[in-house]
Amino acid sequence: MNIKVYQRNIIFSFLKNILVVSLVFLCLAFILNILEEIEFFKETENNLQYPIFVTFLNIPSILFDLFPFILLIATQLFFLDSFNKSEIIIYKNFGLSNLKIIKIIALFAFLFGIFLCSVFYTLSSELKYSYLSFKNKFTNDNKYLAVINENGLWIKDEIDNEINIINAESFKNGLIENVTIVRLSKDFEFINTINARKANIDNNNWILTDVKIHSLNKQSVSHKSYKFFSNFDRLKIDSIFSNLSSQSLYKLYFLMSDYKDLGYSTMEIKSHIYKVISLPLYLVVMTLIGSILMYNSSYKKSKILVIMVGIISSVLVYYLIYFSNLLGTNENLPLIVSVFLPYILLFLASSIGLVSVNEK
Repeated sequence: MNIKVYQRNIIFSFLKNILVVSLVFLCLAFILNILEEIEFFKETENNLQYPIFVTFLNIPSILFDLFPFILLIATQLFFLDSFNKSEIIIYKNFGLSNLKIIKIIALFAFLFGIFLCSVFYTLSSELKYSYLSFKNKFTNDNKYLAVINENGLWIKDEIDNEINIINAESFKNGLIENVTIVRLSKDFEFINTINARKANIDNNNWILTDVKIHSLNKQSVSHKSYKFFSNFDRLKIDSIFSNLSSQSLYKLYFLMSDYKDLGYSTMEIKSHIYKVISLPLYLVVMTLIGSILMYNSSYKKSKILVIMVGIISSVLVYYLIYFSNLLGTNENLPLIVSVFLPYILLFLASSIGLVSVNEK
């Protein structure tokens, strides 16, 4: 594919603005995040080393969520530079319409979005996982371990002809505490109940401590130690209850399978996957909005006003998409509709604006 000189110049200028705005957001995110990490690690001996380290691990994930805002502001700055340098007039003298310029940067935004959701997101998710794992070593509570609900950890485990319903009040350092296991047949007939003070779940053969087994019409039996086999171990449960942004798209599909095995809804995982793969469309929408705002603005000489309008527009679009996704996760709308409907509406609204832009 041959890229013409004017196309290369437009893409290069647009990319330069993306990098500049990304750097600014990166610095802001670094400052805000490191303050939080300093507070977290204030009681450790390495008061500065650890906060800097974990901040660098977390920054790519933060930046990934900020890219739609970055693209809109970068688009505005691109046109601001082009207007101030009279490059738009030069392009028009060579027969390049306003719509053609917007098409070039919108296509680049789409390709850039594909790179972000396929390559950058994979990298950021791995770093996010390392970030959560590292911080978890320094916490004494479950703050960085996901919990299904206020009643603790729940597992539905099917083995051979049995269904085991497992509940534990806490999950820490490979141990689950105050464990209750209700064993049922495949026809949901009660077999017995196992209560244990704690269980080591480092592997599939759980080691239960201080166990009492209750059966119908039978006396309770006590064991100091008791072995119990499960399909789940520490690593599998860790992955299930980890932060979704710490899982690559590849891992998310397996995570969804694990949620199904537990009998829990996969709605949030699907929503997160749709959010990631729809990023190219999100970036195109922000690019179009930024272009329309600049062509129809009367403040092309003021960078401050440009950035303010860009931020306000980004926030409005963000909340439109957020509330639409919320309708999907709450099952008020089909999930895929709730994810892509805002982009369709924004595309339709942008198409009206593009008609007027091309006539300028």
